[in-house]
Amino acid sequence: MVHLTSVTSDAAARRGSVVEGMENIKMDEPSDDEVSASVYGSRFAAQELPQHEMPEGEMPKEVAYRLIRDDLTLDGNPMLNLASFVTTYMEEEVEKLMTEALPKNFIDYEEYPQTAEIQNRCVSMIARMFNAPTASEEDNAMGTSTVGSSEAIMLGVLSMKRRWQNKRKAEGKDYSKPNIIMNSAVQVCWEKAARYFEVEERYSYCTADRYVIDPEEAVNLVNENTIGICAIIGTTYTGEYEDVKAINDLLIEKKVDCPIHVDAASGGFVAPFVVPELPWDFRLDKVVSINVSGHKYGLVYPGVGWVVWRSPEYLPKELVFNINYLGADQASFTLNFSKGASQVIGQYYQMIRLGKKGYRSIMMNLTRTADYLAANLKQLGFIMMSKGGGNGLPLVAFRLDPKKGHHYDEFAIAHHLRERGWVVPAYTMAPHSENLKLMRVVVREDFTRSRCDTLVKDMKLALQTLNDTDKESIDKHTEHLKKNSASHKKKHNTHPHYKGEKHSLQGKHGKTHAVC
Repeated sequence: MVHLTSVTSDAAARRGSVVEGMENIKMDEPSDDEVSASVYGSRFAAQELPQHEMPEGEMPKEVAYRLIRDDLTLDGNPMLNLASFVTTYMEEEVEKLMTEALPKNFIDYEEYPQTAEIQNRCVSMIARMFNAPTASEEDNAMGTSTVGSSEAIMLGVLSMKRRWQNKRKAEGKDYSKPNIIMNSAVQVCWEKAARYFEVEERYSYCTADRYVIDPEEAVNLVNENTIGICAIIGTTYTGEYEDVKAINDLLIEKKVDCPIHVDAASGGFVAPFVVPELPWDFRLDKVVSINVSGHKYGLVYPGVGWVVWRSPEYLPKELVFNINYLGADQASFTLNFSKGASQVIGQYYQMIRLGKKGYRSIMMNLTRTADYLAANLKQLGFIMMSKGGGNGLPLVAFRLDPKKGHHYDEFAIAHHLRERGWVVPAYTMAPHSENLKLMRVVVREDFTRSRCDTLVKDMKLALQTLNDTDKESIDKHTEHLKKNSASHKKKHNTHPHYKGEKHSLQGKHGKTHAVC
């Protein structure tokens, strides 16, 4: 997901000082006699880094590197960012491979045919991992790499919509009002896909004690205009696996002709190794397409995703373009064109380096660590909202016990943990969940038992500090942090024209979109 940035006005750019009024104070430029070989003795260290307009002159490469590197030190530590599913560790050997591939444009099959072949191998391995039918030579599964699961989901929605439209046209029926069924806890890319492709969103809303789609309700929402049902393997908030089999069986039992797309962005590389017996994939007849993020539990740096279709029947031919690009014919179904080859190569490395045994070992370790963390947090008095024992993603979602009458909330705990460097987010749950607040820790490959113990110690310290602090002081501190955060985030430059929207679940209901 990329932020929409407003271009700074000339007047605001001229007012660019940190402290108001200081923009009129000029620092003397170093004279020629003061030129230094040291980065911090150069004239560039005494100047503001360019922000609004490309500078006229050049800058030595070592100076540019150092000043930008220094600027980036204000970012958080990725390994302490427990909000994100995105991979933060890869082996040195694969990093070398990915660096060597940086100049390669993945889409140029003629120049880089082996890179294209590596994508084909990855698609085949992932499709088989999802139990795609492989017996037929003609009616076989197909798939492609994407920039991430967002693009993969867009392609999945587009193919379902076009297939539904073709069927309606053939029957001589109206095809202007497509809709899609999904859980209100979906990631925001589903809302985007529906809005961008003009598909009505129909929600199975969460409740105070159910955070996944209700299969019966979802199937009952289906009508003649429904292009498909989205089922999630690993919801963003609590990591639960939605009951895809129940939806599938109800559709068959009621003789409802409606496909299922499985959003396995987070769980697609977890469930096959932790709960291989769980039927959620192409073993179910109604599942026609599946997406997965390689840069989450696929263990690759961002961004790479994958989408697989059961057969050509579910990917309409008119969406696929045969393009002669730089001398080679290729079939293309993407929303973008040029992209780097590094992540695809990184995915292939991980799959042949680790194999099923390696992925299984890592995912089981993560599951054990998540259960260990959950047990500790439960001992501290938190209520668990996530499933343990491998019945969901290796994450821990939890909240304060309302019966204990705390004079602080989950957001206050998150602020205190941030002071120790941890990014443990607090969220407001999906609509119709009685405005539940929760916190979530994503257990990734580099989150060891030792680091988990450190987090638990810091969590205990945060609770002790908050319990010993009066409510008024906590409220003042929280308000201060909000104002300070808002001041810091002005760098995102959200244009006022786009503030206060009311078309998304966040705009309508105050739902916080969880970080992926």
